[in-house]
Amino acid sequence: MQRPRALSEVSWDQLQAMSLAEKALSFQKNGRLFHVLIAQQFDRRQLEELGATATRVRQIAKSKAGMDFLRAQLSHKTAMLYFTQPSSRTFLSFHSACQMLGMKTVEVRDTATSSEVKGETQEDSVRTFSSFSDVIVMRSAVGGLAEKMAWVLSNAERPVPIVNAGSGKDQHPTQALLDIYTLQRSFERRGGIDRKTIVFVGDLLRGRTVRSLSQLLTKFEGVKQYFIAPEPLQIGKDILDLLRASGSDFEVGADFEKVMPEADAIYMTRIQDEWDEQKGDSRKIDISRFSLAAEHLKRLKPHAVILHPLPRRQEIAVEVDHDPRAVYWRQVRNGMWIRVALLTFIFDCADSIREFHGA
Repeated sequence: MQRPRALSEVSWDQLQAMSLAEKALSFQKNGRLFHVLIAQQFDRRQLEELGATATRVRQIAKSKAGMDFLRAQLSHKTAMLYFTQPSSRTFLSFHSACQMLGMKTVEVRDTATSSEVKGETQEDSVRTFSSFSDVIVMRSAVGGLAEKMAWVLSNAERPVPIVNAGSGKDQHPTQALLDIYTLQRSFERRGGIDRKTIVFVGDLLRGRTVRSLSQLLTKFEGVKQYFIAPEPLQIGKDILDLLRASGSDFEVGADFEKVMPEADAIYMTRIQDEWDEQKGDSRKIDISRFSLAAEHLKRLKPHAVILHPLPRRQEIAVEVDHDPRAVYWRQVRNGMWIRVALLTFIFDCADSIREFHGA
């Protein structure tokens, strides 16, 4: 088997010509997680280990002695949070995860406060940030930017890992990790994620959380995925091609009420109108049949769960919040735990977490 090529060994054009599977191997370092850029980097074993580590961290954090232990793990490290696209949950989640592990944080959330306003390129900005940090967590409206920065830094004299916290309409791998963790915990007494039916609803064309999660679900056995959306917002052909290639079971449609009784999990999404080519384009699309109201709850399985990456608008009625099957607020907190786990994998201290937990 040919050795995977490191990013420092390939040109940018060569990297772009690679398959997602080849890229996933190139984003590693010495066989371990380094850059975290796409969902395809994670296999089932890693997903289960990340989930187990997140749960150990939750339990350790319940005591002062446990928190003191956690804060000592990465107290010698600094994280740069480079969030040039608006964010609240993802930013606060990463910030809290860093604090829990004792990491210092520095941040840029508006390019008007950086030298980019003077004409500095993003490549030069990120290389500057790498001088002061040990990991760069970045969120950008520019598709592919996180991957480009990972390649740039891997070919610099001080390579540091890049974590993709949302890249254009492409992927949002750490959101998918927290979604998987939420499903793992929701189904832990029901045989896990295997052989479950997951229904995605809403703006699936432009929802990068759906694009990433649908790929991670292929790592589990017998999962069926439904993509329910108005035709202009239906899931992209590239994702469907990847699902076909993996042998996954899926259906595409527009009848939400029909599939409600089949769902083990419903993943609601909002209209992503920030991606409209012209302001107001999304308002021309009839989305009235792609919302979850209180009256729909009686159509769901007793143990089904309702997820949403948030923020929401009108696609989930506020009354649904009180139903025990609504887990989207739990989903938010799970984001902190899984991102703590991810950082322990990147910096190779997950074994210390395991040993402390078992002591």
